[in-house]
Order: sequence, then C-alpha cells, then structure tokens
Amino acid sequence: MNDNPQINEIISGLRNGATTPEKAADILSELKRTASFADLDHGRAVRCGFPEFIYGEGKTSEQTLAISAEIASSGKPLLATRLSAESAKPLLEKFPSGDYDEISRTFLMMPENSDDPKGEVVIATAGTTDLPVAREAERTLTACGCGAKLIPDAGVAGIHRLFKSLPALESADAVIVVAGMEGALPSVVGGLIPCPVIAVPTSVGYGASLGGLTAMFSMLNSCANGITVVNIDNGFGAGCAAARIVNAIHA
Repeated sequence: MNDNPQINEIISGLRNGATTPEKAADILSELKRTASFADLDHGRAVRCGFPEFIYGEGKTSEQTLAISAEIASSGKPLLATRLSAESAKPLLEKFPSGDYDEISRTFLMMPENSDDPKGEVVIATAGTTDLPVAREAERTLTACGCGAKLIPDAGVAGIHRLFKSLPALESADAVIVVAGMEGALPSVVGGLIPCPVIAVPTSVGYGASLGGLTAMFSMLNSCANGITVVNIDNGFGAGCAAARIVNAIHA
C-alpha cells in the first residue's frame, strides 16, 4: 500500500465501488495541486505522537486551504496557527465544524471520533497580555489530544494569585509558564512543583524588555534547575513539548 492514507482510501474505494473513477481523478488532482507547494508528513503522528500542523503566516489563503483539505481528509486534527481573521474566513466556510480563535489567531478542527483528552497540562500566564501565546499553547495541546487547563494572570506582581492555584500545578503532568517583562514567573513555579516546567518568554513589556529577549535570558538563567525554555512567543512549541511529556506518561 502507499504511504499516503488518502491514496490508499482512493484505491480501496475503487476496489469496492464506493469511489467512482471520476471522483478519484478529482481527489488526485487536488492532491497534485497541494504537492506542488507542500509535501505533508502523514507519518508524523506515528513517529512523534502528534500529526503535522500548519504554520499559517506567510502562506496564501489558497495554500492554507489546500493543505487543510488534505489534513482533514486524512482524519487527523486540523490546526493552523498565526492566521489573521481574514485568512481564516475560507477555512470557516470550508470546515464549519472548526472554529477560529481571535486571541491566539488559530483555527482548530477536531475529528468527530476524537478520543477523550489524556493527561493534563496546566498553562499559567504572568499577565493578561500573555494570553495570545498561552491560548496558542492550549489549542495546540487540544489538537495533540491532551487535556489543558489555563490559569491566567498569576504573575509575581501579585504572587498570592499563584499560590491559590498550587494544587492544580502540583497535580499536572507538565506546566507551561508564559511570561513577558522580566520573565520571573517560571523560576518561581519551577521552585515549587515537581513536574516538568516549560517556560515561554513573550514579547510583552516596555523598551528594556527588548521584544522578549530580557524574559528569555532570565528564563535561561533561572536558578530553578531543570526548566525548559522555548522561543519567544512560541506557544505552539511549548504545547508540542508538553504533549510529548503527556504521551510518555500516558503511553
């Protein structure tokens, strides 16, 4: 059989009469158009524990729509990140069961037969302005089949807000901490809980925050040993990292 599940489906359909030659030709024509600018990795879910997703920034609406159609027809979760509201409109028209989140700028559609989420990852933000990155991580975890809980606005400027959420943090499989400014929150969380902590610096802050560099350097130099740091504003990467941890625990 072919490595591409869509082609296998076409072949099976032709054999059992469920697919006409004309319909098969139309599907193959669409696949050919997609392959002219994208070569989708349909085996990623087996290797990595989550399927291939779409980075929407820089792609045309036509490209995003064609790639999305191929992913959706494979029966895998469809997640497109860094999409403007305008770019999301064709996706909403094509896939009405999906939804666009303006805060995180993501489009998400889960298959109808999705399993219940496994594990739980807690996402804590230092401030409300960190929510776009945190929401990107949350929706990435959903697409990866993992449970996610968001705790917003728990930064060090009012540290008592964090303490009331300690039970949830302590019981999580992994914690993602999203912070801008001086990036202090991951160090505090990392010194309080036993599970893996993934720090996400954001570009939030005044001039000396240097677009997130100050927060990133602070997190990289954290005295709370064992913290993992991803790139600035990379909620998606943090979500995928946490999903790997959940997959390992709940294999």
